[in-house]
Amino acid sequence: MAGEPDFHPTAPVENLRLRAALLRAVRRFFEEREYLEVETPLVSADATVDPNLIPFATQFRLPGAGPLQAEGLFLQTSPEFAMKRLLAVGHEAIYQVTHAFRNAELGPLHNPEFTILEWYRVGDTYHEQMDVVEALVRCVFGMPEAADAPRLRPQAFERLTYKEAFERHAGLDSLTAAASDFPQIAESRGVVPPPGLTEEDRDGWLNFLLVELVEPKLGVSGPEFLYDYPASQAALARVRPDEPPVAERFELYVRGIELCNGYQELTDAGELRWRIRDRFGRSAERLLESRLLDAMEAGLPDCSGVALGFDRLVMLAVGAESLSEVMPFPFPRA
Repeated sequence: MAGEPDFHPTAPVENLRLRAALLRAVRRFFEEREYLEVETPLVSADATVDPNLIPFATQFRLPGAGPLQAEGLFLQTSPEFAMKRLLAVGHEAIYQVTHAFRNAELGPLHNPEFTILEWYRVGDTYHEQMDVVEALVRCVFGMPEAADAPRLRPQAFERLTYKEAFERHAGLDSLTAAASDFPQIAESRGVVPPPGLTEEDRDGWLNFLLVELVEPKLGVSGPEFLYDYPASQAALARVRPDEPPVAERFELYVRGIELCNGYQELTDAGELRWRIRDRFGRSAERLLESRLLDAMEAGLPDCSGVALGFDRLVMLAVGAESLSEVMPFPFPRA
């Protein structure tokens, strides 16, 4: 807050008390559903294979020696890789509350270091995991301490496909539209694309129009799931061979804010190797030396998983506008 010494936390004490209460509630929620809480490394030799995420890189220094520069290490952008390695050796339902790190992300809804809640269950579909997300949000927002949380209607959260959302809010078929349609939609809606966004960058245009035209309308009257994304935005989700194909992925929006990201998880190591080469080209070789790929080749069972921004959940529960109101020392005061 303005005028305060830099050593002061930005979040008021009552918000931090609620944060602690929500954390206890989350653990009870998953324990009641027989998920095992696990802990995995924050620093790993494996790097993210999502080109939209920029990791922090670091090095390990042996006692009395220089840094080991050849391999390099990364602060994890999520615990996904290590948790899937646990699934591959027999764990069936696991969850984790931990810190994650993403470079080049800072703002009211982003902090380079943040708290992530991530969970996986073998045998569940991504639609079943939407049910779990809805139950969790209802549990948290229904707590007496969360008096300023959005009020939830008894009806199930709406589920809207990516295609339906673009048709409703942007007047565009996001899966089949020609590249030339995107600039025309932007001009007709009065939104200006960022410099350098070329007509050939289909996903860049979809992300731009999603942020400008679609996201602000999602979850306004009640939480809303967006699901079945373009296949090009699958990351580590399974792609279903529809016409056109779609990624079995979902996100939940509350008051225009993305709260979580869930997948029907990709289990095919060969498909992941192809995606890495396709997305990263010459820089792919380092990413292909992955313990996640080793685990997938050994046998990753059919499963679904969800990563949820815990800080955003707390922010919505207290009616805050910024993460700085619910974390004691965000990046500018870290």
